[in-house]
Amino acid sequence: MIKLVASDIDGTLVPEGTDQIDPELFEMIRELKKRGIMFAVASGRQYVSMRSVFEPVADDVIFIAENGSNVMCRGKNMSSSFIDQKVAEELLLYLREQKEGDIILSTPEMLYLDTPNEAFKELLENGYHNKIVRVPDLLPYCSRTNKIAVYYADGVDEKAEQMKEKFGTRLNVVVAGARWVDFINDSVDKGNALETIQNFMKIRVEETMAFGDNCNDIGMLRQAGESYAVANAHPQLKAAAKHIAPPQQENGVLQIIRRELLS
Repeated sequence: MIKLVASDIDGTLVPEGTDQIDPELFEMIRELKKRGIMFAVASGRQYVSMRSVFEPVADDVIFIAENGSNVMCRGKNMSSSFIDQKVAEELLLYLREQKEGDIILSTPEMLYLDTPNEAFKELLENGYHNKIVRVPDLLPYCSRTNKIAVYYADGVDEKAEQMKEKFGTRLNVVVAGARWVDFINDSVDKGNALETIQNFMKIRVEETMAFGDNCNDIGMLRQAGESYAVANAHPQLKAAAKHIAPPQQENGVLQIIRRELLS
């Protein structure tokens, strides 16, 4: 019997970088709770952004934020993991030298950016609903960062491989959607965060269902007995999934929940 459902957001529940949740999902989450099934959302997004998108049911959802580096439930922190300060500083200096992309630095409470790019700032505020502060320099915030990320408007694949080659032995370098590369503690991913929730709630892997669309969801799907890649997912995620769900554009997650858990 499924007792926990976990789903990625961008590319799985909504078009990437939007808040276009089907209101039916909120009713489903309430119904799942009545049946004793918890619902968790997992994303590279900041907790504040995720909570804003799920505001109607925010107290009925567990939030796996920033690719597992910050886990929140009913406004309380379940776990956080921080990047070593010296590694964070080295990474920032390296990213600056590349002179490509827009860089953000996260703490559990705030997202910081130093780019003058107004279109990027607008995307963060109006697309992702992040709580942000623009600062002259990100380096002073490296002592307590759980995630550093870089946004490439023209796509990430080649750049991500370069980042993994340079920092992959010290950080978890995660492709988070078509335009983001995230850097988090090397012991952290969505799967580890899901395991934290399972242990806390005394829920087994085989009692868990998970949905995703990209490579940063692989760990989460491996931590679920019933794992689904949406049809629009990255080929590597499809290979890791037990099942294929209809695409995000057809509300595939809602279709599977309706059919498998609420019929």
